[in-house]
Amino acid sequence: MKPFAKKSLGQNFLVDSNYIEKIVAVLSLSQEDTVIEIGPGRGALTEKLVEKAGKVIAVEIDNYLVPFLEDKFSQNNNFSVVHEDALQIDFRAINNSQLTINNGKLVANLPYYISTAILQRLIEQRKCFSGMVLMLQREVVERITAEPGNSERGFLTVLVEAYMSAQKLFDVPPEAFRPAPKVWSAVVRLEPKAIDIADEKLFRELISAGFAYKRKTILNNFKNAPQKLKERTGDAEKFLETGDIDPRRRAETLSFEEWLELYKMLK
Repeated sequence: MKPFAKKSLGQNFLVDSNYIEKIVAVLSLSQEDTVIEIGPGRGALTEKLVEKAGKVIAVEIDNYLVPFLEDKFSQNNNFSVVHEDALQIDFRAINNSQLTINNGKLVANLPYYISTAILQRLIEQRKCFSGMVLMLQREVVERITAEPGNSERGFLTVLVEAYMSAQKLFDVPPEAFRPAPKVWSAVVRLEPKAIDIADEKLFRELISAGFAYKRKTILNNFKNAPQKLKERTGDAEKFLETGDIDPRRRAETLSFEEWLELYKMLK
């Protein structure tokens, strides 16, 4: 008997073959590729991955799905399953360190309630992958691809922009899943950028402070930033003016290039 989807794990299994084929197509797989799949569910997408890729490593947290997947793909020598939480896993060490710099591709159907946390985790370990194809709640995809001036733009948008190029590919309706979620999903492609931000923690602190209160101006947000950051920015108004930023602007109007310039100015 097939395992049931667990509401506690935010499971909604993709079952529509048309969308499965579209995801496989955008991955552009060959026998040279190693694919990490987060949240394989009952293996509908996995079936196509093992046909196309040289190696498929599924990361699954569900105690019941792990043996189900091991049995289902027992005849596929290029498949293995890792029983771990994607929020905790070290992709650099997965499967005896067979995943090295930029030689893996990642595909994931991410539970909506932890998508932000997983995105941050994937960004931290982005050097393991040449690209990622993620299925997220549509609102999350719209947020991470929001242009400057869009009210959806926030901390997560700039964080993704700093390290990844993001392209929304297509929407996926609720009826493509079992059980059907109450919201639409969307598929986004992320590819690592060659940008050097030496102090990543400091950069995150800067944009986090800037977006602390979305209705406030960036000046007011920086005035209320944590003390350690204020020690580096100095007078908030002068700091912004030096960066050629109108203090009356809101954080969502700043481009990534403007955020990067502010980061470079930190003492």
